[in-house]
Amino acid sequence: MSARLLDQADDLLDLAAEHYAGDAAALARIGEQRSRLHEPLRVAIAGMVKAGKSTLLNAVIGEEIAPTDAGECTKVIVWYRHGTAPSITVHLRDGGVRSLPVRRVDGRLLIDLEPSTPDEVDRVVVEWPSGRLEDVTLIDTPGIASLSSDISARSAAFLTPESTPSEADAIVYLTRHMHSADVGFLSAFHDTAVARSRTVNAIAVLSRADEIGAGRIDALLSARSIAERYRSDGSLRSLALDVVPIAGLLAQSARTLREHEFDALRRLARLGRSDRERMLVSVDRFVRDDAPIDVTADERRNLLQRFGMFGIRMAAVSIRAGHHDATALADELYRRSGMDDLVHLVGGQFRSRADALKASSALAALRALIGERPPTAASLIERSIERLESNAHELRELALLSAARTTGLGLGPAESAEAERLIGAAGTSVEDRLGLPPDAPREDVHRAAVAALQRWRALSGSPLLDGAAAEACDVVTRSCEALVIAAGPTSVERRRLHLARSAEPVGGAGEQAGDPPGEGASEAADQQHLHEEPELRHREEGTADERHAGVHQE
Repeated sequence: MSARLLDQADDLLDLAAEHYAGDAAALARIGEQRSRLHEPLRVAIAGMVKAGKSTLLNAVIGEEIAPTDAGECTKVIVWYRHGTAPSITVHLRDGGVRSLPVRRVDGRLLIDLEPSTPDEVDRVVVEWPSGRLEDVTLIDTPGIASLSSDISARSAAFLTPESTPSEADAIVYLTRHMHSADVGFLSAFHDTAVARSRTVNAIAVLSRADEIGAGRIDALLSARSIAERYRSDGSLRSLALDVVPIAGLLAQSARTLREHEFDALRRLARLGRSDRERMLVSVDRFVRDDAPIDVTADERRNLLQRFGMFGIRMAAVSIRAGHHDATALADELYRRSGMDDLVHLVGGQFRSRADALKASSALAALRALIGERPPTAASLIERSIERLESNAHELRELALLSAARTTGLGLGPAESAEAERLIGAAGTSVEDRLGLPPDAPREDVHRAAVAALQRWRALSGSPLLDGAAAEACDVVTRSCEALVIAAGPTSVERRRLHLARSAEPVGGAGEQAGDPPGEGASEAADQQHLHEEPELRHREEGTADERHAGVHQE
């Protein structure tokens, strides 16, 4: 399915290249989009200054390779992508390229731009042999609303260019609290990305959720309540797929926990309750020279820098709860940081839709090129783009999700909420779309998929629907058909089909004349029979454009 979509996007780019023959600049832009189709998904990490962007990136990769201080490297755009060996390459604005030595200090990667200045650097590309970068390229951007207008402009030009689509396919936007400046940036990104690629491709993250509760052990609970309020806010809902709270510093430190740090945390956890609670009241109490613990003041300052008060308190509680070795503690702290929720969301919304998002970016870039430098066959290329967007179901889902978050679907509240879920607003797995737990029994999954298909087929036949609502129902019904196919028939239904078809006379639907009794009722044939029905319906009821183009994303 996805491979076919990329092939079709490739064909469109080939068509455009034919009609731009002789235009070197246009051909270069088309070639760049063709390369992007076959690269990992590009996800930008953006946010205000000190929002925790580099910290989050380190937590995702599992190593401290993104600088988190206020050095020169945090003032430029840095790409982190997979490579067989570590390397750092600086790309200058004048077209020059030079390699930097790979050096680490105290485990952290050191990126020294000298003799270049940030103003002279277009981007820095870090290649790193991390499995977490194999299917996604992470792009660390300078802080928005920086004291330096040049630094802010650098991020804005990259993420929200005026005349061309963003180089990022999706964005994870970090903020401490959602202020008007954050909403303003997301609105700008929304106007740039959605208007051109017809999709909502941003996730908002409360990246320092542990600070919301002043480092209390229940800080993330308070942060989740705040995130829920943001989710229900109409203005933000149209800009971001979801809002997730995380303790980014805790996640990074958990992924890079060192044995000597675990030893110090274990000594803290073994203190008597009254001494331990007095030490953890405040930062001042924790670093005092006369603290009642055999952990030096320097060690405690290091713990404070690496974990924060929330992380230290959480570590002490976790060790006392039975996580008695460094690996167990690291896993527990990472789980409690909220990063699992973010990773699941990014996987469900970005990674699983990678090909659709890349194709959307390519089509948006092609549209921008036609608008800027229209060839003689502009109308032919535009019709081809529209045909692909109307026939490729993955793109129709993305467009409908965008409509649901902006103009609405023209359905009732309950139907709109279910429609969003079925097209993947809460995740793209079969269980996510059906609102079921990930370990739901197969029979329950299939039963829910069939029920949803029947419900939306009935709704799509209503004569009371306007054009937008009818289009929404058509897309949702197609998604339900795919869910029925993915869920597969249950064992009970297979037995029922087997008995029904075995009872048919020779030459009937279940067997061919001359076949031995029951020969045509194999489990594989039963499953194919069940799967064919929604597919045949789609072929019979597809739009005129679909029948003309012969494109069906199965």
